[in-house]
Amino acid sequence: MDNIPIPSAIIEKIAADNGINSAGTASIREISFLTGLIEKKTGIPFIRTEMGIPGLPAPSIGVEAEISALQRGVSSGYPNVAGVGELKNEASRFIKLFLDVDIRPEGCIPTGGSMMGGLRSFLVANRNDRTKEGTLFLDPGFPVHKQQVKMLGHDYYSFDLYDFRGKKLRDKLESCFKTGKISSLLYSNPNNPAWICLNEEELAIIGELSAKYDVIVIEDLAYFGMDFRKDYSHPGVPPYQPSVAHYTDHYILLVSSSKMFSYAGQRIGLMAVSDKLFNRSYPDLLRYYSSDKFGHALVFGALYGISAGVTHSVQYGLAALLRAVSDGSYNYRDDVREYEKKASVMKKHFLSNGFEIVYDTDLDVPLADGFYFTVGYPGMTGNELLGELLRYGISAISLDITGSEREGLRICVSRIPRDMFPELEKRLGKFNEDHPVDRK
Repeated sequence: MDNIPIPSAIIEKIAADNGINSAGTASIREISFLTGLIEKKTGIPFIRTEMGIPGLPAPSIGVEAEISALQRGVSSGYPNVAGVGELKNEASRFIKLFLDVDIRPEGCIPTGGSMMGGLRSFLVANRNDRTKEGTLFLDPGFPVHKQQVKMLGHDYYSFDLYDFRGKKLRDKLESCFKTGKISSLLYSNPNNPAWICLNEEELAIIGELSAKYDVIVIEDLAYFGMDFRKDYSHPGVPPYQPSVAHYTDHYILLVSSSKMFSYAGQRIGLMAVSDKLFNRSYPDLLRYYSSDKFGHALVFGALYGISAGVTHSVQYGLAALLRAVSDGSYNYRDDVREYEKKASVMKKHFLSNGFEIVYDTDLDVPLADGFYFTVGYPGMTGNELLGELLRYGISAISLDITGSEREGLRICVSRIPRDMFPELEKRLGKFNEDHPVDRK
């Protein structure tokens, strides 16, 4: 603690020398890069809360299945561009058992992580009608999704969901859809970064209005089953993971292996496209693809144009993991509940040292503890708070880059080992001591 706080001049020079104008507007990867440089320069180990990297070992089930596939020689051949049959079948089965939704295997397509699934969705969903312009994001959200639509030259719209929960969502959502400019809608559930979770009433509103205005819903389930207030982890037994798929037949589900299976390094996720959307014809798709069928354009147009398929061996790894949870021989929730436990402790350290939880409730119930939470500090903008916390050896990202209309930071719990909790408490205590707040 003798070298904390770090002089601002050191951080500012490192940022400027590396083309980072402001920590508050920096991307997640830029903050991670900057933090690494500050650590190297100062020798002070940082408490890294900026990046959503899993902090748990990957289950041996997937690793062993990959090794077996490699030993069979799959690395010498291209996989089927639409995915190997074993994985597609297990994905369809998994979706039925854990969401109570029927999607044929042909619509279950592996991707290089769910981020690639988002990009592929935009490539087709935002090009199916020449009169529409792009995506509506229910913010706060994952910043890279907006970067993707910008890269593609698509327009986008957004609003902070927290202000329009419950019945209030209907009028706000319809006011956006009425413009006739929205081709797709994207949100995460649970939400990154706020960890709020849409309920059945809200999902029904989204489903009803998206059908009315012919909008494709892209539901990002990167944190599948990780609202720990309910147990969604038993195959074929309610409660099921909540999904808009129960309320519309034009949707794409993005399912990630990164968090629920701690498989982030293998870069594999799934797109699950509803049967009706997969087989629907959109004449305007012929502007870009050889077929007007949504599924054909997705697989043999967008997907094939990006890659000749997802790594062959990893598809067998994910298939084995899905099979294990569907058979009931492995319960992923038992492992990932560690995030819930860590969030509970970390929140207490922040709250006892003057911080506030920015997104603190799901309507009228307390927010769940999970992979992320959000914090603010009285009298500081999110950008100011991030700049100051870096001086105390704590990294995070500003809510500004997530589309939030609130001031604060996103805190990820995954990379903080429990033996660093006392150090976190010390640094937050020092921060609070150096930044007294008059709460009268």
